[in-house]
Amino acid sequence: MVPKDLLYSEQHEWIRAEDGTAIVGITDYAQKELGDIVFVELPPVGEQLTQAEPFGTVEAVKAVSEIYAPVSGEVMEVNEKLDGTPQIINSEPYGEGWMIKIKLDNEKELEDLLSAEEYGQLIGE
Repeated sequence: MVPKDLLYSEQHEWIRAEDGTAIVGITDYAQKELGDIVFVELPPVGEQLTQAEPFGTVEAVKAVSEIYAPVSGEVMEVNEKLDGTPQIINSEPYGEGWMIKIKLDNEKELEDLLSAEEYGQLIGE
């Protein structure tokens, strides 16, 4: 499942950007590879993120994986629901399972990301 209206990173994050802000999460492919997610560590509001640098971790029964910032910017909001119910990421990776909202530093960075078609090719869909 690769929604056509999103952009993607090679590290399996998705981003929905509009009006200088962006919502970020991990892809359906990533959550399936990880398995049952039991814990998520996200940055505090106000933290400055740098494109391609880790900003948090996802812990699953099988493994712990870093999450990478698809773009640079300031964390405006964190999905508080994930504190108590991180498994939302497994059931709704593109919906209620979003992770953070970012105020974009440089919208040109969006050009570095993959289209849905390119991401589909990356994961072999």
